[in-house]
Amino acid sequence: MERARIRVFDTTLRDGEQSPGCSMNVHEKLRLARQLDRVGVDIIEAGFPIASDGDFEAVQAIAAALRRPTIAGLARACSPDIERAWQALKGAAFPRIHVFLATSDIHLKYKLRISRQQCLEQARDSVRLAKSLCTDVEFSPEDATRTDPEFLCQVLEAVVEAGATTLNIPDTVGYTMPAEFNELIHSIRRRVRGIEGVTISAHCHNDLGLAVANSLAAIAAGARQVECTINGIGERAGNASLEEIVMAMRVRPDLHPYDTGVVSSQLFPASQLLSEITGVPVQPNKAIIGRNAFAHEAGIHQDGVLKNPLTYEIMTPQSVGVPDSKLVLGKHSGRHALSLRCEQLGYQFERRELDEIYRRFVLLADQIKNVQDHHLLQLIRESCGRSQRIPPAHVEEVTIAMAAAAGQSRISDYSSKPIALPNDFPTHELPRNSMAEHHCEQEDYLWGV
Repeated sequence: MERARIRVFDTTLRDGEQSPGCSMNVHEKLRLARQLDRVGVDIIEAGFPIASDGDFEAVQAIAAALRRPTIAGLARACSPDIERAWQALKGAAFPRIHVFLATSDIHLKYKLRISRQQCLEQARDSVRLAKSLCTDVEFSPEDATRTDPEFLCQVLEAVVEAGATTLNIPDTVGYTMPAEFNELIHSIRRRVRGIEGVTISAHCHNDLGLAVANSLAAIAAGARQVECTINGIGERAGNASLEEIVMAMRVRPDLHPYDTGVVSSQLFPASQLLSEITGVPVQPNKAIIGRNAFAHEAGIHQDGVLKNPLTYEIMTPQSVGVPDSKLVLGKHSGRHALSLRCEQLGYQFERRELDEIYRRFVLLADQIKNVQDHHLLQLIRESCGRSQRIPPAHVEEVTIAMAAAAGQSRISDYSSKPIALPNDFPTHELPRNSMAEHHCEQEDYLWGV
C-alpha cells in the first residue's frame, strides 16, 4: 500500500526567529534557508515581510535564490500585510501567502476587540484578496485549539470558499492534548464543506512539552502538512521540533506509516548551523541532535553498544548526520569501555594492569565527572610508568583530531609535560578496599544501571 506523503513546512526563519535571542539578519537567513533546502523541506516560511525592511529583504532574497521549495510569507488578515507579503514573494518559483487571524473568544475580546461575525468576514475577505494575488494561500485561525469548535468550522468553511488551499490548525499556546487534537482534526474533516479539496496542516507549540506528540496526533487524524522548526526553537517554550517529528516517523513506520522528503542526514548539520548563527546552544539531552543523544556513560549501556549498537540506539547517528556514537568515560562506565578507549590511545593491558587503572579511574571520575583522554593518559603513566607501552607515533595525532572534533580548544603535549589531575587525587597506592576493587567483570553489566 502506498504511504501518505507529509509535507514539511519549516518556520525556523519566521516563528523560530521570534524566540528570544534568535533574530537573524538577511545574510544569516539566506544561509540557513540554503541548508533547509538541502534538508529537503517542502515549504520554507521565510519571514513576516510587514514586520521590518530587513524581514522584507530576507523573504525577497530567499524567494529569488531557492527554486525548489515553496516560499511562504506571513501576513495578518489585512490589506497592507497581504500586499507587502506579495511584493516580497512574487519572485519565487512557488510563492505562498500565509494569512492568519485569531478566532478564540479570548483573543477576539481582549486583543482584536471584534465580534465573531466581524472575524469571519475579515478572514474571508483577506483570503479572497490574497487569492487574487497568489494561487497558493494558507489560512491559520490563531489559537484554534481554544476556539469554539462550531465557530472554528464556520471560519474554515468561509476561507475555503474564498480560495484557501491550506488550512493550518495552530495550537498557538500549547494548550491541547494529543487525543483532543486528534479529535479536532477528525471533526474538521467531517464538518467543513470543501475540506477534501484543501490540505490540513498542524502547527503546535511546546508549552506543555507536547508539540511533537500533538503534531503526530494531527497527522494520524488526516493532517498532511506539519509546521515545525529546527531545534524546536520558537515563541516561549518553542515549536514542534522538525527532527523529532521526522525521525519518529522514520523509526516507527509501524505506527506512523508516512513519508517525507527530508534528507535526514542533513538534520544535524542544520542544527549546528542554526546554533552557530543564533549563538543559542542546543540542550545536551535534546532528542536526535543533542550532544548526549548518541552518548553513553553507563557501563551496561556501553557494553551493549560495543557489542551491538541496536541494544541502546534505535537509529544510527549517521542517519541524522551525527558522525558517530560517543562513549563518555565517567563514574558509571565499566571496564569494557575503559579498555576500548585505552586501546584507541595505543595501549593494551593484561587484566591485572587494567584493574589498577580502573580503580584509579573510578576514584577520579567521582571527582571530575567526565574523564578526558589527557586524564586517562596521566592515569596510565602513574599506574604503569612512563617506559611501558608508549603509544605509536600516530596515536597522538589521532587523539588530537578526535579531541578537536569533540570541541576541545587545546590538547596538551602528552609526551612532553604531565597533565594536572585534581589536587586531592591520590597518585600513590590506593586503598585496597576501594569500591572499584569490587567491580568484577559481571558487575560491568550492572554498574550504572
